[in-house]
Amino acid sequence: MSDLLAAIILGIVEGLTEFIPVSSTGHLLLAKLALGLQGQTWNDFIVLIQLGAILGVVALYFRRLWKVLIGLPTQPEARRFTLSVLVAFAPAVVFGFLLYDFIKTVLFESPQVICWSLIIGGVVLLAIDRWSPAPKQHDAMTLPLLTSLGIGLVQCLAMIPGVSRSGATIVGGVLLGVDKRAAAEFSFFLAIPTMVGAFAKDFWESRESLMQGDNLGLLAVGFVVSFLSGLVVVKVLLDFVSKRGLAPFGWWRILVGAVGLGWIYLA
Repeated sequence: MSDLLAAIILGIVEGLTEFIPVSSTGHLLLAKLALGLQGQTWNDFIVLIQLGAILGVVALYFRRLWKVLIGLPTQPEARRFTLSVLVAFAPAVVFGFLLYDFIKTVLFESPQVICWSLIIGGVVLLAIDRWSPAPKQHDAMTLPLLTSLGIGLVQCLAMIPGVSRSGATIVGGVLLGVDKRAAAEFSFFLAIPTMVGAFAKDFWESRESLMQGDNLGLLAVGFVVSFLSGLVVVKVLLDFVSKRGLAPFGWWRILVGAVGLGWIYLA
């Protein structure tokens, strides 16, 4: 398989899985293994193209985000929302800085960890969908700061490949009394600084390898494909979660994790 086709496939996988609670990183790493892609460059590629999907959120929520931006000097609501996102983002900065090398060199190279994380996370989603507490918060832009901090702490679990950043933040929000739709929407907003930060750090760390050969071109292809496919998912996800809940994603995680373990141990 050509590297160009591999980049397109990984871009599609990223865009389709970034915002649903199934772990985009886990799916990307398993897809990388299935495609026979080797080397640290492809691990860097997987992290970097996630920003493409995140920019889909910026595009779809541009008016609301722009209103917040221009309202920062004069509107308390805009400042409170921005602070809420930054408070939720802060734990990822601390733990990401401390655990970066371990995550990239150990956890990214363990398909068993990915598969078990997918399965365990699937069971958690099924449980949350069935026994979640009654929601008290229904607006993603007015969450209490302690709720935002709690969501940010739970998001740190997603540093383990297979856990799912969106899954962790949605589950954390639901457990803290946020309704599923608002929790999913806050997950979108929190993804912006989280993935921009991850992109900046990983791009700087891997800048030399990215400059070799066609790596930048492949990254651009994956970036654009993940952006376009991510746009589609964001448009339909909120209504899907509101109507169907989290159980379909839980079953999908369990299926993918089980197939992955079977492939690992029986191949």
